[in-house]
Amino acid sequence: MPDEATRAALIAKARAARDTAYAPYSRFTVGAALLFGDGSVVTGCNVENASYGLSLCAETVACASAAHAGQRGGLIAVAVAGGPEGVDGDPITPCGRCRQVLHEQAALGGTDPLVLSAGGDGVVVEERLSFLLPRAFGPAYLG
Repeated sequence: MPDEATRAALIAKARAARDTAYAPYSRFTVGAALLFGDGSVVTGCNVENASYGLSLCAETVACASAAHAGQRGGLIAVAVAGGPEGVDGDPITPCGRCRQVLHEQAALGGTDPLVLSAGGDGVVVEERLSFLLPRAFGPAYLG
């Protein structure tokens, strides 16, 4: 379980990643930061596309970057920050697709990461991924 300083740093990295989001259509920017057991952090931002179905969520970009960097398991925490461009509003949680992508990343190491959903005024909601995606589908079902 990450300590308070580590949580704050992870949220700060998610907020910084949000600043690099490409969201010209929705103007809803999101940043994500993944913390691994070895202390490394991988970030991502949402990247929209005029063909909306091709848009990428911040969490998915971060997971793809982690895979590209060779991270296989050890995911212990995820921070997500987002909202209308330039506004720190209510905390947001990963969408359903991102919950599944995060579950797959976590399953590689048998972890149940803490998800930190950061909002404005320092409000942070903390929930385990298994709470956000109960009875998740995963590799074990493909047996």
